[in-house]
Amino acid sequence: MSAIVGIYQMNNEPVSSEHGTQMMKALEKFPADDIQVWKKENIFLGCHAQWITPESIGEQLPYYDDQRQLAITADAIIDNRDELFSMLQVDYEDRKTMPDSQLILLAYSKWGEETPKYLVGDFAFMIWDEREQKLFGARDFSGARTLYFFKNEQRFSFSTTIKSLLTLPYIEKKLNEQWIAEFLANPGMFESLDTSSTVYNSIQQLSPSHSLTIVNGNMSLKRYCHLYEGKKLKLKSNDEYVEAFREVFQNTVRSKMRTRMKVGGHLSGGLDSGSVAAFAAKELRKKGQQLHTFSYVPVADFVDWTHKSRIANEKPLIESTVNYVGNISPNYLSLPERNPYSEIDEWVETMETPYKFFENTFWLRGIYEEASQQGVGVLLNGQRGNWTISWGPVFDYYALLIKKMKWISLNQQMKEYMHKAGTGRRRILSTVNRKLMPFIYERTIDKNSDFPMFFNRNLALRTNVLEKLNEHGIDPRGRIGPNSYKIRNDQFQHLYYWLNTGTYGSKLSLRYGIVDRDPTNDLRVIRFCLSVPDEQFVLNGFDRALIRRATEGYLPDDIRLNMLRRGVQGADGVHRMKLVWGKFLDECNELKGEPLIKEFLDINVIEKCINLMKNDPKPEFAFAFEFKVLMRSLIFYRFLKSF
Repeated sequence: MSAIVGIYQMNNEPVSSEHGTQMMKALEKFPADDIQVWKKENIFLGCHAQWITPESIGEQLPYYDDQRQLAITADAIIDNRDELFSMLQVDYEDRKTMPDSQLILLAYSKWGEETPKYLVGDFAFMIWDEREQKLFGARDFSGARTLYFFKNEQRFSFSTTIKSLLTLPYIEKKLNEQWIAEFLANPGMFESLDTSSTVYNSIQQLSPSHSLTIVNGNMSLKRYCHLYEGKKLKLKSNDEYVEAFREVFQNTVRSKMRTRMKVGGHLSGGLDSGSVAAFAAKELRKKGQQLHTFSYVPVADFVDWTHKSRIANEKPLIESTVNYVGNISPNYLSLPERNPYSEIDEWVETMETPYKFFENTFWLRGIYEEASQQGVGVLLNGQRGNWTISWGPVFDYYALLIKKMKWISLNQQMKEYMHKAGTGRRRILSTVNRKLMPFIYERTIDKNSDFPMFFNRNLALRTNVLEKLNEHGIDPRGRIGPNSYKIRNDQFQHLYYWLNTGTYGSKLSLRYGIVDRDPTNDLRVIRFCLSVPDEQFVLNGFDRALIRRATEGYLPDDIRLNMLRRGVQGADGVHRMKLVWGKFLDECNELKGEPLIKEFLDINVIEKCINLMKNDPKPEFAFAFEFKVLMRSLIFYRFLKSF
């Protein structure tokens, strides 16, 4: 993968060499295997390359094709290479050595602006079409790679990083109030409803699933990928669905592991990362290689305070997976010197914006560091699995059966579920009724557990942020509707849900020379899972039934069939902060006096949260809304101080 930059002078004036040099210099803090630039009259392209795949070694990038008069700079790993080779009729002797960037260029020479529709993988690229005097680029469907840009009447500049763009003298460093309002008002994990906006007024980003074209100074954006539940797959038996899934998933995992270095993976005690690891280890065994897994575990003196249905220390479950699967070299990281508070400055610099996912920052960065030191090039994960391979909400499915009046099927399914989950019919029907009748669900909500709205109300009025959140069905109090099918559909329809993991994954990869790959978020896997009938995901009394059946012989039964307890990561976050708790509260009090902070935050709400937290830190504060408010406020405060 790579960091890419470029400048296009649309008024046909030559690109300033100094400007191109400044952009490239901003990337020097990242490790690189090669650094190259290409310049011709009014166009400049640059690439700060990290050689991850075998084909990328010695790759010429930016690359200019004299015959086709096309130039490309790319940050890309393409996974459906064999399919593209066949469609493009590439000579067999060229297939093993052809870099992904040249494959994209061949695809563009055949399909033009339709090219992104044919690509499967993680990518951001820009192509200069000299004959057409056109600049064309695209970002993969889920935004796994970042691509920021600036445009005015004279020039268009782009980069993988924001700071590279900010080196240009014509780009104003001014905060985007609308983005900030949405960041603060939305209690969820995504940043802004507008996936093309950033924290800076003058800098935009290319949205996931979008391409960009500039001709004669006019820029057009186009969404090229939509994910819908279309025609359902109809196979003859339940076993055939399992076999079909295994084939798609194994091929996907295989394609995600293409690297010249070691293959690693995040591994928790659950089904998603466990399934990825099991399929990967099986594939690597054929090559005489091992899978190197990296797992977060709490610090030694932590006492699990979570509900009995949760497991804060997943090490026993992880060990069960490692021992059963085999061919895995495990690494267990507790990182006792780290905590969410100590990580803020590192992550603000890495993300180039404020961020929300502080609960996981200390172990995420630790895993990347350790994997990098061990020579890992690809780090597999299963982050999107809840919506794809391990989909299967029992109670929503039962509600669906009631709506369809399938009483016999409902009765049989409930009997089997009661036996496996150790629960009663009354409890099941109570939950199902809340799914069927939202007004009952509303009555069960504890109004005292709402997420505190800690943004300045004048900011909300200026930006209409509450109205915009309401238009998207997002409650600023953090309330989530009971319909899991709708929530899943929103995950695939609204692009803002995708941005967060892609942004931090892209930026961590630049810093540590490792690329995160998620087979559960692959287009082929998503489309397959969206085509599978609902009854395959809830079957024989099991939720998440497809992956449970598909991993028979791959995962141990205590993982594969576990329906009673689930892992929870980051539960020791506050416990880790006990030695710096006073410093943490002091800084929270400090930010209240900052004039700029008062323009964005409601100081009265901050004060209330501080008062609730001012005594000795309780481990259970880790997931308290008040702690989230204070941490998000501090992260935003640190960003403003670095601005």
